[in-house]
Amino acid sequence: MNKVRLNFTNKGQAAIGKFSNEELLEIFARYSNTLMKKYSIEVTVPAEGNEAIIEKGTLSVYVDKVECDVDTFFKELGRDVKVPLKKRLTSDEKLDNVFKAEAVQ
Repeated sequence: MNKVRLNFTNKGQAAIGKFSNEELLEIFARYSNTLMKKYSIEVTVPAEGNEAIIEKGTLSVYVDKVECDVDTFFKELGRDVKVPLKKRLTSDEKLDNVFKAEAVQ
């Protein structure tokens, strides 16, 4: 099992700041589960180690049984999670990239 850290961009941090930690864990878990039907990968979004997502500006996930392009999976995940995140932004707040995925050894 490999750890992947999702480092939120400045605009991504502004967007996640409008959510609670629990909401963010739920959003990322739900959208990852949906994408796993399309990609051959297992993603786990643990609550442990992710108690301060907004404060740290990062979310850690675990990937396993990877049989797809991990970068493509996380790019699509970033596009998908923009949908709920944008709903709490004002009309003049823009959200381009939400996060950058970084493999952690």
